[in-house]
Parts: sequence; structure tokens; C-alpha cells
Amino acid sequence: MRKSYNIAVIPGDGIGPEVATEGIKALSAAAEKLELKLNFNSYDFGGERYLKTGELLPDAAINELRGHDAIYLGAIGHPDVKAGILEKGILLRLRFELDQYINLRPVKLYPGVDCPLKDKRTEHIDFVVVRENTEGLYVGAGGVLKKGTPDEVAIQESINTRKGVERCIRYAFEYCKKRNNSKKLTLCGKTNVLTYAFDLWERAFYEVAREYPEIEVDYAHVDAMAMWFVKNPEWFDVIVTDNMFGDIITDLGAMIQGGMGIAAGGNINPGGVSMFEPIGGSAPKYKGKNIINPLAAICAGGMMLEHLGEEKAGAIIEKAVMEVTGKHIKSLAAGKMGYSTAEVGDMVVKYIA
Repeated sequence: MRKSYNIAVIPGDGIGPEVATEGIKALSAAAEKLELKLNFNSYDFGGERYLKTGELLPDAAINELRGHDAIYLGAIGHPDVKAGILEKGILLRLRFELDQYINLRPVKLYPGVDCPLKDKRTEHIDFVVVRENTEGLYVGAGGVLKKGTPDEVAIQESINTRKGVERCIRYAFEYCKKRNNSKKLTLCGKTNVLTYAFDLWERAFYEVAREYPEIEVDYAHVDAMAMWFVKNPEWFDVIVTDNMFGDIITDLGAMIQGGMGIAAGGNINPGGVSMFEPIGGSAPKYKGKNIINPLAAICAGGMMLEHLGEEKAGAIIEKAVMEVTGKHIKSLAAGKMGYSTAEVGDMVVKYIA
């Protein structure tokens, strides 16, 4: 009997539906090859629905999404909706309501992809950032006094709990152990200035490290880490950090792996429903032109299968993407690939098959 998975699909805004379509093609091809069954249920949450109905993410939808094995997201962001409304009302709400407390971002340079770093090749860039995803500065704690006056005061507080910090760190150790690369885990922080929050992070990190003697551990300030990403990315295997620093360094990581067009990520609840997405955003100026690069969305689908325990299926998708980047695509940039969005998806499917 075929293994069956129920996948909620949120194509979203801009180029989201286009890249999600190609991702579903690749997922379906991998499922057929390995005799899996993927049941896709589509939801229209995003800018268009909000503009028509004023509705972002109904409570009933959250409960319905909990009934799926995973969520596959295209993109969220609409030019006619004020920045922050969709992001907070859909993306952040999903992360918080579904307790997706890990943001997982692989940073890997694929064959044929141009790297902006001099003399760096595929063997030099292959690491993963584990970012805490539901605490820190993103919880929205704080407020404003005397807004719009010369005496205005704005306060934004970073909330870090022992439970939240430790479960993120434990996930990172387990991921590093399973990844079985150089078995090195680096804590990224700012202990010399953010002495309260990162004292907690540092103590928890080294306490948990005692349970994993096989894993080498070290520490880097976030500013130093940004430098080392550029100078010596080969130093890193797995990195764990808080919400804000993780948000920043993962975008730097995306650039050194070739750009947002190849960067995929997962919002993980290890015991619940996780969500997978390309990182590049909705790019509304390219909507409907069939020229956007779908590989990040396809890679996100591979991550989703791997998370569901279908490691072989995830590896098949990644290998197919590497064949396409190594043998066909001229550039990851929109309109410069040498192929249309759909043609790139078709090539990936061909290599999967």
C-alpha cells in the first residue's frame, strides 16, 4: 500500500503560484517514482483574498491546516497591501499558531551556479543555519509613546525563554548529528553586548553540548560570522542562533550560494505541522511572465519530503536540481535562465524520472 501524505498548498501572491506549480510537478514526479501518494489541497490565502474580503487567515483555517502533514507555500506579499499586514497576519501567525519554532535554512552552492566569492566552489559552501523562529524581537513586545512628536519613544523587546532557547539548541545538535558532515555546531550571538539574552543562549548551548561529546562546538559574534561567511564559508557545518540574527545571516548565506533564486527554507515544528517555502518573495513585477526561476520552490519541496521521512525522495529532487544547474541554466536571474519557468520545471521532472 502506498504511503500517503496530505499537503496544504498556499500558492499566495505574485510569482508564488507559478513557482508552486513547478514545485508540485517535481513533487508529483518524485512521488510517482517512489510509489508515494501526495494529496494536495489548495488555499487562497494572500493579498488578493485580503483585498476582496478583508480576511487574512481565519481561525477555522488554522485548525484545518493542523490536519495536514505539511504546508507548501509559494510566496506572500502584494504591492497593493501595506507592508507588514500579510507578513504578520499570515506568515508570522502560521509560525506562532502552529509553533513552528525552527527556521531551517540550508546554504549550499550547486554545480554551475555562479558564486560571488572569489575562488569558492561547491565544496566550500555547504552549511545549515538553525534559526529560532517564534521568540526574540519578532514576538511584537514593546510599544510607542508620544508618537509623531519630537519626544517619541519606541521600544521593541527581545523575548527569550529557557524553553524556547533550549529546544532550538537541542534541535540543532540533533540535526548536526543526523547530518553527519563535519559534526561541528557554531552558536552565533553577541555575548559582549546583549549580555542578558545571550548569556541565556550561551549557558544553554554549552550545557546541552555535554550530552553530545561527538560534536565539536564553538561560538562567533554575529558581526564576525558575517565576515567569515564571506572569507571562509568552509569553516561552517551547522549554525544555531536567535530569530533576528538568523533572519540576517540566512539572507547573506543565500547570496553566497548564488542568490534568492536557489534558497529554500522550512518552518519546522518537529512534532506538528511544518511549512516549506522558497525565500525570494512574491516578486510582483515578474508575475505571469513565465520567466522566474522556480528552483528554490522545487528545493523547498525536496526539503518537505525529507522532513516527512522520505529522505530518498528529497535526495532525488535535489540531485535533479543539481543536474539542471550544472548542465543547462545560464543564470538564476529572472529572464536570464535561457528557459521559461515551466521549461525549467520540466527539466527537473525529466531528471527525476
